[in-house]
Formats: sequence, structure tokens, C-alpha cells
Amino acid sequence: MLENEYYKNSKLNLNNRLKELEKELPDFCTDFFMGIEPTTSPLTRLNYAYDLRVFFNFLILEVPSFKNKAINEITLKDFDELELKIFEQYLNYLTYYNKDNEIIENHNTGKARKIASLKSFSRYFYKKEKISENKVALIDSPSIKEKTIVRLEPDEVANLIDAVENGNTLSKKQQEYHTKTKLRDTAILTLFLGTGIRVSELVGLNINDIDFKSNAFVVTRKGGNQVTLYFGNEVRNALLDYLKERKLITAETGSENALFLSLQRKRLTQRSIQNLVKKYSKTVTPLKNISPHKLRSTFGTRLYQESGDIYLVADVLGHKDVNTTRKHYAAMSEEKRRLAAKIIKLREE
Repeated sequence: MLENEYYKNSKLNLNNRLKELEKELPDFCTDFFMGIEPTTSPLTRLNYAYDLRVFFNFLILEVPSFKNKAINEITLKDFDELELKIFEQYLNYLTYYNKDNEIIENHNTGKARKIASLKSFSRYFYKKEKISENKVALIDSPSIKEKTIVRLEPDEVANLIDAVENGNTLSKKQQEYHTKTKLRDTAILTLFLGTGIRVSELVGLNINDIDFKSNAFVVTRKGGNQVTLYFGNEVRNALLDYLKERKLITAETGSENALFLSLQRKRLTQRSIQNLVKKYSKTVTPLKNISPHKLRSTFGTRLYQESGDIYLVADVLGHKDVNTTRKHYAAMSEEKRRLAAKIIKLREE
């Protein structure tokens, strides 16, 4: 399958941003990014670069022996000679630090990610025998509480689709735009709920990615691999209704092949789709903070309830590790076991 032009351009943009960021980092960081290139995505490498910049700025600002150095003067030997307590100080520093006269606050999730980036960095050079010790590996990452999975109940799913189709829960101002976007928005929400597609995958969909003969479409997943997903008749009908309208729209340059367009006739962004989901869901389930990812969880929950096959759910959702899927959906088996215990009566009351 040919690589989607949208994803090619996205990767090029991310790689260009990484090259610019590398100029702010010590030279040996480039060796790290080159070394992990075969096994990581451009976005992962860019996020590593942002996290490493925070660490090297910490050294310049907080560690006395580095205060007269520029970041690009720091050597791998300097990094190797850092004492364990410096990395412990860094973990404490991450809670609150100053960036461009703005106080940045990190909760445990953000701190854990930055420590994980530093651990990958240190592990790489230790494995290559470029540093004598991997001290960062001795740092305990902050504990992260398991989040309760937020999903829509079946009646909420039905109400959400009704709200998108009818627009009767929207404000008068929103209803004016709704007449122009109803078919598009219905297709988007139905696609999320009927296939479990990621928002990044939905943004990248092109018209020619859809095959109505097979009721299938091609998505580019994390890491760049392309897979074929299948959809049912409800998704099929919503897409066909929208495509009648889409074919009448002349898209702006660069968005000619995009499946979903904004009112400005450009490919929809992830942010605009997140706002779209929030707009409709707030009118149906105001107490639940529903995002595209929560719609994905709703699909995964329903698929597991219907099939009982955790490996099928992992495959369709694109989870590389089935334990990720099990962690999210196995709790439902616990609920069923509790229900079974209540059903069985040993004596009539």
C-alpha cells in the first residue's frame, strides 16, 4: 500500500522540528536520535528531544559545576560523571520549574514521562558502552494512579448519535453551523463509535482509503504501519451520505484528498475534532468528559462484551501488547463474575 501523503508530510514536519531542536542540545544527542530511529516514530523522538532539553536546562540552572557552560558545551563525559543525587534533584525539580518566565507544573504523569525519556537516553549510551554506569536506571519513577475508564453506556451512544443528526440539543448559534456540518459530524462520530479508530488515524483518512465493496478502510497506525479495518452498515450509510456532500466541495490546495474537511475546506485537525466531540457530548452527558479516546474506549468495551475475545479487541484497536488491552477491559469480567454470584440462589427467600 502506498504511504498516505498526509502522513508523509506529517513525518517530514516532525523530522524538521527535531533537527531544529537538536541545535539546542549537546552534540551527542544527535547520536541518540539516529540510533533509535529504526524503532521509534518521529513524534516519539521529538518528545524525547523536548524532555532532554528540560534536563540539560536543569543542569545549567541548578547544578553549580554547569553554570558557566552553554548546553552545547556539555559532553557525554560530563553526563557520565553526574552523581546519582543530581538525577534525584532533577526529579524534584520537575514538580515546578521556570520556563520563559512561566512556572511549569508537572504532576506524576508528566514527571514519569520525562524520567522515562532520560532512562531511554541513558540506557542507549550504556548499551553502546559510551558511559560507564546507567545511574538513571536507579531512579524510581513516580507512581501513577490507574484512571477509571470513562465510556458511554448504550443509551448514551444512541442519544449522542441522535444529537449529532438532529442538532436539537445545540444552541441557536451552533445550530446555524450544524446545517452545514451535520452529515460530516454524523460520519465522524459514527466512525469513532463503530470502529474504534484513533483521532490521529481519522484526521489522516483520504477519500480513496474507503472501499465500500469490502466495507473497509485503510489507516496508518502508530509507527507508520498500514492496516485494514472493517465497518458495519451504520458506518457505511453515514459515510455514503457524507460523501455525496463531500464530492461537491472543492478543497483547498493540499487537502484535495482529505476525507473530512473544515468549513474552510481544509483537512480537519485533531484539535477541531476533539472540540467537535466535546460540543455534542456535553449536551448528552454533561457529567462525563468525553473525548475521541473515550469513544474509542466505548467501542472497545462493546466489542469485548459481545465477543469476550481480548485478543480480537487488541488487534482491532491496534494495541501492540495485549496486556494494555487486558488492563483496560478485563475489569468487565470481574463485573460479570460478581453478577454471577448474585444470580445463584441456594435457598428461596
